[in-house]
Amino acid sequence: MKDWLQRNLKGDPILWAIVLLFSFISIAVVYSATGTLAYKKMDGNTEAFLFKHSSLIFVGLGCMWLAHRIDYRHYSRLSLYALLVSVPLLLFTFFMGGETNGASRWMTIPVINQTFQPSDLAKLALISHLASMLSRRQQHLDDFKSTLLPVMLWVGTICSLIILSNASTALLLFATCMLLMFIGRVPLKHMAVMVGIFVVLGGAGLAAGQRLGTVMSRVTNFTDKTKKTPFQLEHSYIAIATGGIVGKGPGKSTERNILPHPYSDFIYAVIIEEYGLLGGFVILFLYLAFLYRGLKTVMNSYGAFGGLLSAGLSFSLVLQALVNMGVAVGLGPITGLPLPLLSMGGTSLIFTGISIGIILAVSRGEREIRPMTGEPEDTARIPKVSVSY
Repeated sequence: MKDWLQRNLKGDPILWAIVLLFSFISIAVVYSATGTLAYKKMDGNTEAFLFKHSSLIFVGLGCMWLAHRIDYRHYSRLSLYALLVSVPLLLFTFFMGGETNGASRWMTIPVINQTFQPSDLAKLALISHLASMLSRRQQHLDDFKSTLLPVMLWVGTICSLIILSNASTALLLFATCMLLMFIGRVPLKHMAVMVGIFVVLGGAGLAAGQRLGTVMSRVTNFTDKTKKTPFQLEHSYIAIATGGIVGKGPGKSTERNILPHPYSDFIYAVIIEEYGLLGGFVILFLYLAFLYRGLKTVMNSYGAFGGLLSAGLSFSLVLQALVNMGVAVGLGPITGLPLPLLSMGGTSLIFTGISIGIILAVSRGEREIRPMTGEPEDTARIPKVSVSY
């Protein structure tokens, strides 16, 4: 058994263990959070969402396994093609996609009749391509034309298209890109230009898109303490407060029957209600452990591309998790972002699996590909972060 695992599950074994543990927790928590919904919508079949979610979890793990078997250096070329596909898909979704809560974020894939959110593909593609661009330009980071201009073009285009219908995802993606640029030693003056460009393009995207009113309302509700606490946040507080230290026990949540989207946006509140503050701390610890292992892969990377790729994808997943958990406990305005690796989802689970598979591919590649091939990397080993003005 040990030999089989070593042959088939390459890369960081601790990262594998964390992801598998998240998968088991997700199945249990989603089953609990969707019990009442399934009873009402599926004619009493309370296992309907359990089987669907479990199937998608296993598909996501399968995609993760496939992604981790590929030499991570191939993702440098694939990312450009993925970006070129993402742009028309985002435009098509905005104008003709399926609408949920006043925003067109989904499109339906013909034949298989499965919904697909193009922003998931765009996020993965942009982070991968940004890592590729920065790794190839490590010796020319002060050159505005050859470095900042292509970065500005792709980051500005993708984030502006996403913000038309999904402001929180666009903001989180831009923050991830800025972190990646900082790690990649982009001068702060160039990063300041990027922020200014995003403010202009992002503001224009919000004004032209579907989410300006929602964003303004949520920010106002969060900053104006004289306003009544929003319904979903109020019941999130109740779930957390009644969970206590050890929780009510698995499957015994009462707020899952009241909270909007208890299986997605507010699944962390349901976790604390059922498993207590101890359960909440365990989830937080697992995400921080995931980030640590991802950054450990960065530190062990021989080339700039592998390190930047692992850092970008690790930060993307963990930042989204921290934002989701922060919203549940009232540390930020309501965003609608799911909790990665735990929330019920569709293709988002698949793209999360691919992202983690790429991180594992980097850790596998740095252990096996380079010692075996001895090929020179197209860039030098990523240096320690330094700040340029």
